[in-house]
Parts: sequence; structure tokens; C-alpha cells
Amino acid sequence: MRIPPYYRQASWQRFFAGMAIGGVISWCIFLYIFGEWQEEYSMKIEKQEEDIRDLKNEKKIWQEDYNEINKKNKELLMVQEINVKITNSEKYKLDSYTVFEIEESIKEDISVLLAKDIDTAYKSRELIRKAIENKTVKAHEKRYELEVREIVFYTKVSIQLHIKLAD
Repeated sequence: MRIPPYYRQASWQRFFAGMAIGGVISWCIFLYIFGEWQEEYSMKIEKQEEDIRDLKNEKKIWQEDYNEINKKNKELLMVQEINVKITNSEKYKLDSYTVFEIEESIKEDISVLLAKDIDTAYKSRELIRKAIENKTVKAHEKRYELEVREIVFYTKVSIQLHIKLAD
């Protein structure tokens, strides 16, 4: 079998030369377009990576702020102080030192509320009320009972008491 002698005819030579030149030109055009696309995509990927880094840093900052705010809120939602006030001490002519001692003894009795969350303290309000009202206080050789008038729960627990003579 023999290959036909097309290489001798000028029209076939021009045709094959045109195909070769066309192939080279189309390959150059392909490389140019592909290079432009690759450059565009690599720039886009680089920009996206930078955006991702920025967003991760921003997310980290937001999370730190969020955790810090949560810690502050958690502290705010805990009982930090107990205030006890006897409102009718003048009726029994008690001096301020005696009133102070009574208030401090009540604070000592309910000091377990300190550093507890407000919800737990609020749920134990009846127990606190009974603990205070069942306590008999001795001052100036007289025995006094305490009556809880008001309890306010927040970061400070405020308790208002009335004092009366024990039977």
C-alpha cells in the first residue's frame, strides 16, 4: 500500500501549510485566553482567600466580645450583695448599733445566697422568709421576732424587715 503523492501538488501543500499555521495560531490564541482566565481566576481566588481571612478574624473578634459580654452578664445575674433593713426600729427605741447587729446576723444567716444565680435565689425565697421569721433575736434583755415585709431579688438582694416583741 502506497501513500498518494499529495505533497507534489501545490494546492494540497497550501492546504496542509494552512492547517499547520492555523493550528499554531489557534494554539497561541488558546494559550492566551487560557492564561487570561487563569490569571483572572487566581486573582479571584486570592481575593476570596483574603476575604475569608478577614471574616475569620472578624468572627474571632466577635466571638471574644460575645464571650466577654456573656461573662459580664453572668456576673450581673448573680447575687453579689445582700442588704437587710429594719424599718420600724424606732418603735421599740432600739439604738443603731443593736439594729446593725440584728441586720448583720440576718445577713450571716442568708449569706449562702451570695454568688448564687438570681433564679436559684428567687426559688428559695420561701425558705429565706421562714429562716428569717423563725429566728428570735435578743436585744436589751428582750426577745424580738422579725417579719419579712419585702424581698427584692436582683444582683443585690434587698430585704425589708419589721421587728416586733416575741410573745
